[in-house]
Amino acid sequence: MNPGAQHSDDTAAQPLRSDAERNRGRIIAAARTVFGRDGLNASMASVARETGVGIATLFRHFPTKEDLVAAVFSDRMDAYADAVAVALDDPDPWHGFTGYIETVCAMQAADYGFADVLTMTFPTAKALEKRRDEAYEAMVRLINRAKAAGRLREDFDPSDLVLIHMANAGVVNATGDAAPDAWRRVVALLIQSFEAPARGPLPPSPEHDALYKAMLRASPAGITAAKPDKSG
Repeated sequence: MNPGAQHSDDTAAQPLRSDAERNRGRIIAAARTVFGRDGLNASMASVARETGVGIATLFRHFPTKEDLVAAVFSDRMDAYADAVAVALDDPDPWHGFTGYIETVCAMQAADYGFADVLTMTFPTAKALEKRRDEAYEAMVRLINRAKAAGRLREDFDPSDLVLIHMANAGVVNATGDAAPDAWRRVVALLIQSFEAPARGPLPPSPEHDALYKAMLRASPAGITAAKPDKSG
């Protein structure tokens, strides 16, 4: 083998790898813009157009929409998990609980794509789902802490957080730029309804299977919702 030829081959291959990495970064940035503006119903074709690459290039980097969603929102899911950690550090359990809800709902309002992400799960996106699971476990502690302090109504269920995310996503997507702060009033109304003492009983929380079907029905084409853990 000619050592000079081998060196030449390696040198020629390096720009290709660099180009591929740049393309991947451009696709993620474009998808962040598209999903943030249009939500997860945005098509892969619209992401390709925003990026300025062919659809084949897009699918070469991200074979499924779920792969792309995981890459785009991994940092958002980290911020989501961090918000729970900050809430648990608050010396006032009720303030920590309500502050968490306000923070996450604000994250949804700032990004239509993330508003959708919190109402779905992505079974093949292992890192994304690991962070979600960590956040869920911390949220259960947050709920129990607020109940123990006597500030959160006893019949509040962790599944109610999913309903909050669904309700807020609906308001955010419906009002858009026309009434961008409408979600704040809805969240304030919800928070006031959570505070103890409860003013009346609540209907039963939805069954896990029913909630799963709702999440699945809300999922756009190309995205699969995972069944919620019945133990939660």
